Amino acid sequence: MQGKNVIIEALNRLLAYELAAMDQYFIHSQMYHDWGLSKLYERIAHEFDDEKTHATKLIERMLFLEGVPDMTQREGFKVGTDVPSMLESDLRVEYAVTEKLKETIALCEQEQDYVTRDMLMVLLDDTEMDHAYWLEQQLGLIKRLGLQNYLQSQL
Repeated sequence: MQGKNVIIEALNRLLAYELAAMDQYFIHSQMYHDWGLSKLYERIAHEFDDEKTHATKLIERMLFLEGVPDMTQREGFKVGTDVPSMLESDLRVEYAVTEKLKETIALCEQEQDYVTRDMLMVLLDDTEMDHAYWLEQQLGLIKRLGLQNYLQSQL
C-alpha cells in the first residue's frame, strides 16, 4: 500500500529516536552487568528488548507503506558514566521519544492515517507509562535512599 511521504518521513525521524534508545539501553545494560548490578541489568535489558520491538513496529509499518526505513540515524544518544547519569540519560531519551510520538500521532490525525496513529498510541502508552515512569521512580529512590543504599538494592 502506497503511504504518504510525509508519514514515512515522520516515522523515520521517530525511528532515529527509538534506535538511539535501543542502543543506549543496550550499552547501559552491559555496563550494569559488568558492575554486578544485576537488577538494573535485567530491567534495562528488558527495556532494550522493548525498544527493539518499537523499532520493529516502525520498520514494518514503513515497509507496508512502501517506504524505506533509515537505520543509520540516531537522535538523542548519550551514554552515561555512572548510575544516576545513565538513568537520567535514559529518561531524557524517553522524554524525547514521547515528544516525537505525540508529534507523529498529530500528523497521522491530520493526514487521516488512523492505522499508523493507533499503532503509535500503543507505543506512546508503553513509553510514558512503563519506561519513563520506571526511570522517574529510580531517580526518586536515589534521592530518597541515597546512592549507596540504592546501589546496594540493585545487587
